[in-house]
Amino acid sequence: MKKRSGLIGLSFVIAITAGLYAFVVNNPIHAHQHRIGETYMTMNNTFYDAIHEEVKKITDEHNDILITRDPLLSVEKQLEQLDHFEQQHIDVLIINPVDGNDDRIINKLKELKRKGISIIVVDSQLKEDQFIDCTILSDNYNAGVLCAKDMMKNIKSAKILLLEHLAALSAVDRIKGFTDTIKNHPEYQIIDREDCSGQTEIAMPKMKAMIERHSHFDVLMALNDPSALGALAAIEEAKSHQSFMVYSVDGSPDMKKLINDTNGRYYTAAQSPLMMGKKAVNNAYRLIKKKNVSAKVIVPVSLVGKNNISDYDLSGWQ
Repeated sequence: MKKRSGLIGLSFVIAITAGLYAFVVNNPIHAHQHRIGETYMTMNNTFYDAIHEEVKKITDEHNDILITRDPLLSVEKQLEQLDHFEQQHIDVLIINPVDGNDDRIINKLKELKRKGISIIVVDSQLKEDQFIDCTILSDNYNAGVLCAKDMMKNIKSAKILLLEHLAALSAVDRIKGFTDTIKNHPEYQIIDREDCSGQTEIAMPKMKAMIERHSHFDVLMALNDPSALGALAAIEEAKSHQSFMVYSVDGSPDMKKLINDTNGRYYTAAQSPLMMGKKAVNNAYRLIKKKNVSAKVIVPVSLVGKNNISDYDLSGWQ
């Protein structure tokens, strides 16, 4: 009886050992598994989803750990997330700051950098960035220039409304590119402007208020596609039948579909979050390997309208 119990016990040990071996073979444990943290100002924007998916794809291929957080446009939440990343001992941080001017975010990032965490800023800038390893952003100023030049080509004069996001330096650059291009042309007049944080649900009431203040406008220049789409919803709700043009920045699937499917005069300066995501994660791995990266990477933009919409994928980002 004892012999039989011993055999059963031995069989059990062998089975457990085999099971553990199979688990280790199929799920290898890496002693040097890297940790990358990412936080974008809001995930309520498919632009940041697109960046995230590119980062995730590469970190999954490396079987590394990606920790993603959404601050919901709150500086306080993003500061809490930076504390969390520090506790998680991440190797690299990829961040789109909620407010690039906020001293608390800048000081916290400096602290992380002193503790050996590499930092990559995407789709924005910090007012003080000499300590950042790499900043990756679209040619935001040129995006505004492209919109303004196309507008001036299409109409000889205009009353213009602006939708802005003053806390995001990338958005500020877009609007500045637009306003700098028209500043010596008094026939193009900015008659009103509102800050909408780049959010559809905030842009709607802000646009409604501008419509109520102005009986006529010719052009809306919006910092991004979500705010442009919110503004268009407000215009439709107001049952305004006036003719107008809309310019924005992103090249989102929603805006490209609108350009393709309607006869409206809509234009968007297309960014490439896919390219930005790839550059961010590839540079993250270069930093992990102690290799040099460019301090600033500028991703080109291009204007999308009815005339060239067929060159773009309507269902996804570029």
